[in-house]
Amino acid sequence: MPSLSGLLCQWRDDLAGWAIPEHITSAVTDSPWVLPRDVFARRADRLRREPAGASYDRERAALDPPGSVLDVGAGAGAACLPLASRTTTLTAVDTDDGMLARLAGRAREAGLEPRLLEGRWPDAADQAGAADLVTCHHVLYNVPDLLPFLEAFTRHARRQVVVELTAVHPLISLNPLWLLFHGLERPEGPAATDVLAILDAMGLRAGHTKWNRPAEADYATGSELV
Repeated sequence: MPSLSGLLCQWRDDLAGWAIPEHITSAVTDSPWVLPRDVFARRADRLRREPAGASYDRERAALDPPGSVLDVGAGAGAACLPLASRTTTLTAVDTDDGMLARLAGRAREAGLEPRLLEGRWPDAADQAGAADLVTCHHVLYNVPDLLPFLEAFTRHARRQVVVELTAVHPLISLNPLWLLFHGLERPEGPAATDVLAILDAMGLRAGHTKWNRPAEADYATGSELV
């Protein structure tokens, strides 16, 4: 069985394999890693209306009775805002102040006055404090140094941590296009099963559920999608 250090090194190496060669990035002005903020905002609005999925089921159960929520990598609030009716206080952590502004307006519409922390997790962990529920949706594939990230979750959750991520890296579906246009072979990993193996090696017996969310169009135009 691989050691924890070996699993963490493999995770870091797999993510490093997604780096785009400099001769491609230097030819454009906009980073291909950044999604338009409006896409996140539309997604948050859609999931506020219909928060279907195993993650929300677990989160609602953890907020019985209602309690405080800490959302890491909160974006516009797709993870935390569907829980507003059971949330007593909300702390949102994100590196993008524009996304936090979008979250703040939506949270106030739902009757919450959120505490906003612009910064990276776990650097912002001490400032965030503890919460009954810690949520983190679709962030881990952006985290090369996974151990302190996960450890900080455990320290700051009184009841439960709920992490949501795709079964495989979300950009794998674009691999044929990289090969077609650039002749570039892209990675196949890491995957959600790697996170479970890391948690197991940390001594954390995490429950998990596989489920499918129907594909939804959060892009307003074809140009935005491109």
